[in-house]
Amino acid sequence: MGVISLRLENSELKRIDDLSIQENKGRSAVARELIQQGWQFRMLKQYRDGKLSLEGLAKTLDLSVGETIDLLAELGIESPIEYEDYLKGFEVLTDK
Repeated sequence: MGVISLRLENSELKRIDDLSIQENKGRSAVARELIQQGWQFRMLKQYRDGKLSLEGLAKTLDLSVGETIDLLAELGIESPIEYEDYLKGFEVLTDK
């Protein structure tokens, strides 16, 4: 694991401290989670803006395409799969 040193505003440090207390986690763990969530947010915005494909988003987030579609649905981002495609996939699944 690498180490990075950075300067934070007092307000940013307070947010980390507050989350650390709320979640009963160390500052470093909270900071790593916030960085990961920030990364996911940026990648989701790129997908929404058409800069990433569904497959590209899945690879970037280290998820399967199905997990990525579930995440998009959970966040209220419209599914890239049309209803007809869903029905075709369901037919293929039930034919086996």
